[in-house]
Amino acid sequence: MRMRRKEWAHRELAVCPYYIKEPTQYRGRWAEQFVRRQPLHLELGCGKGGFISQLASANAQTNYLAIDIKTEVMGEARRKCQAAYEAVGRPIDNLKIMPQEIQVIEKLLAPEDTVERIYINFPNPWPRGKHKKRRLTHTRQLVKYRQFLAPGAEIRFKTDDDELFEESQLYFKTAGFEITYLTRDLHHSNYTENIVTEHEQMFAQQGIPIKFCIAKTPLW
Repeated sequence: MRMRRKEWAHRELAVCPYYIKEPTQYRGRWAEQFVRRQPLHLELGCGKGGFISQLASANAQTNYLAIDIKTEVMGEARRKCQAAYEAVGRPIDNLKIMPQEIQVIEKLLAPEDTVERIYINFPNPWPRGKHKKRRLTHTRQLVKYRQFLAPGAEIRFKTDDDELFEESQLYFKTAGFEITYLTRDLHHSNYTENIVTEHEQMFAQQGIPIKFCIAKTPLW
């Protein structure tokens, strides 16, 4: 279903200093867009911003890029980020939000950008065979991510979908990643760094276990 155009979102984003309407112009130069040079992390498919707003506002020592293809939801993400930073009394100086088609992520990030962590939370599972190559964890995508991931960088992946989770493990291994942490029931695991997303809360209320893993690139 097509999302209704939210005029307020377009108006607010047009004057938002940390929203970048045409982000590909900064490919290879993302470090220069922040006030401090520090580790760069990336969220693919930030949606309404429940995750990135909590994460970025609590970690001033890291710079963040949050991307989504839907401008309307990015308007809501902007509001959540604004509220989260105001709550901790910090300026929004370590976060950029932007529209970008993830399937062509290579147009946004170059090897020089050196991303140290990617977050992929509850992506479309694309269950039909001919559509599986669209998965954000598919080997085809992982090979693209490796072009700009630092040695020893990691991808943190969460999903409610059993098939996607099991097949993604094979994708990671095929693309040269090592899975260093894995649980098929995140909320009853020993993992202590979790930030609950909007989708995650909904699935948990339905009694659906959350699957989670961390996959790392080689150190060389």
